[in-house]
Amino acid sequence: MCFRAAWFAGCALLAGSLAAQDGNPGNDALRGIDHNGRIPKAEIPAGLGHPDRWRYFPEGRLPQGDIFERFLITSFFSPLLFREADIGTGGGVAFTDVDFRNQRRQEFANLVATRSSRGQQTYALHWRRWTQHHEIPSGGVIQDERSYMHATASYVRSLTSRYFGRGPNRPAAAQSSYTRETSVARYTYQFTEPNPADDWVFRVGASVEHNHLASGRVRHVLDTRTAYTREFDRGNDHDLLWLNAHGRYDTRDSQHNPYRGWHLGATVNWAALQTGGDTGALFSVGGSKVFTMPPLFHHGGDGHEEHPPTDSLALAAFVTLAAGNLPFYALPSLGGSQTLRGYINGRWTDRSVWHAGAEYRFWVVPRGVRLTDWIRIERFGAALFVEAGQVGGSLASLTRGTPKYSYGVGLRMSLERTALFRYDLGFSEEGHVFSIAFGLSF
Repeated sequence: MCFRAAWFAGCALLAGSLAAQDGNPGNDALRGIDHNGRIPKAEIPAGLGHPDRWRYFPEGRLPQGDIFERFLITSFFSPLLFREADIGTGGGVAFTDVDFRNQRRQEFANLVATRSSRGQQTYALHWRRWTQHHEIPSGGVIQDERSYMHATASYVRSLTSRYFGRGPNRPAAAQSSYTRETSVARYTYQFTEPNPADDWVFRVGASVEHNHLASGRVRHVLDTRTAYTREFDRGNDHDLLWLNAHGRYDTRDSQHNPYRGWHLGATVNWAALQTGGDTGALFSVGGSKVFTMPPLFHHGGDGHEEHPPTDSLALAAFVTLAAGNLPFYALPSLGGSQTLRGYINGRWTDRSVWHAGAEYRFWVVPRGVRLTDWIRIERFGAALFVEAGQVGGSLASLTRGTPKYSYGVGLRMSLERTALFRYDLGFSEEGHVFSIAFGLSF
């Protein structure tokens, strides 16, 4: 589950809740915000460059008080219920505080715990602190999306992981299912050079991961334990220490929801230590370009607005190559909510992949709707997308054969610039897939 997915669950719950609390006289839901939801642009303090890259939170989004006084304002407790044929009926809770420790939204924390009747489980704790966070003399704060620390601790037991074997020509009939238990502890630090919000962005991190495999629970498909015994055994009870490094040149006006600019970067994920003494790595190079487009269903806001509704066209591509020895579930793959969205997660797997996509994003309801005095869905929109990709046993093999394609349509809902949720329906030659995710796929 994405680290802010529970935030959406909490906000959705608010649609039928009582009006937001206002017991603290310092809380005013409209301080710095117009009645229709428009937020006037803040004046960036002298000495801070790239004013379009700083996210502004007016006082109306910074209520005072502890987590109980801010309950259903910036802290949420959300019940989660679900049912799927292969995992049974399940439920759990999510607690989210977008102003953790009451630091005017410099920190975020999220706790999720779920369990199904057949034993699928998720327990996860996420924490993030933005390192470039400044008060505005006229009220509110500004924050650089690019600079943060992030930590995660999680245990996930998924009953329905899929594996089709390796290669670009694996038929749908090769599908197998396995249960994967993964325990992860991860830390990430991202920063810009030489100044806050600058073009050069760097990220370093490390994670420790333990994987235990068992037979899958998907009906009428092969069991990975028997269909791919050798790969299954090599990946079972497997520990990895990952060391990560990333660098990019990035001119986009937002990391989360860009309307203009481009980026080009490279990533190395090194499995420095593994069970059995193996080592391996993943090398990736990718980039994107975003164009501002003429508005279709709105007037585009104005130059004095913090986050004017803006339509855009985004293009992106990447190549990933595996080196050394890695378990099959750590190899590059295509399919799911991020790549080739018309195929199920992990449909195509091998030692190298390329992927390219184009997405036209447009806002339909530019001023959204108010749920309570404090919570407002900022706007609703839609997207059309097309994607292509291929997997292969080596970098050279990626040029052979026919690429895989998918296309589709999606809905977009934004609570603010850094909180966008998407609902995508992707199509391919193997049917269609519906996915829900936090943030854009590229």
